[in-house]
Amino acid sequence: MNKYLAIINVKTFISVFISILATYFSYQYHIIYNIDLTLVSIAIVFPLVFSIRSSFRRREKALEHLSQFSSAIKTIGYHFSILKNFPEDKKNEVSSMLSEVSNAVIDHLKNKDTNTQQLDETINKIHVFTLENTEFFSKGFNEKILKYLNKFHEAVDNLNAIHSHRTPISLKAYCLVFIYIFPFVYTPSMINKIGIETTVLVPLFIVSVSQFFLISLYNIQDHMEYPFDQNGLDDIKMDQFKLDKS
Repeated sequence: MNKYLAIINVKTFISVFISILATYFSYQYHIIYNIDLTLVSIAIVFPLVFSIRSSFRRREKALEHLSQFSSAIKTIGYHFSILKNFPEDKKNEVSSMLSEVSNAVIDHLKNKDTNTQQLDETINKIHVFTLENTEFFSKGFNEKILKYLNKFHEAVDNLNAIHSHRTPISLKAYCLVFIYIFPFVYTPSMINKIGIETTVLVPLFIVSVSQFFLISLYNIQDHMEYPFDQNGLDDIKMDQFKLDKS
């Protein structure tokens, strides 16, 4: 139930309060006019839809790179596990190390800290382990491991890029400002259409609901553009991409 209420936050209450304020001022000072709201709608809806679509693409890209990350690290583990003349304790060591790396990547993405120094040190253990055990590997095996390490690093770097960068901040700020301004523009026009003699509750309800829809879409976009933190309904189920799912 909490996830369904995730779209309701401080911005929601601010928006509803602004709707009440705009309705009060319109009735108190008889601010009524008739204007075409098409341009106002475009000013809000167009950038909002653009931001939502952009966030959705980020989520799809994140899924793609997570799949590549999971596939590469599993394949590295498979290659080590079937390696002949490789001591069993070494196989257990590499299995434990790969699980540690997998957990480190997933935990880093869940955390909003963008510093990757500790993560890089953990990931580098795979490369160090390979260099320290070259006597067990053939040239062909080394090439295969390097190939999948390259895919693994590429996936992790792409995930870190998504993790660190958001949709344009200026566009989001612009969108939020216009959502807050919208009731002051919309309310007098709404009163003009339904008549000043109509009870104040009618325009208040219409404006508040409209404002709630807009700010909820904004909040959905805000959650969707960061699909790793497990706070939104559409967040990626990160634990499914861990090597060790227990």
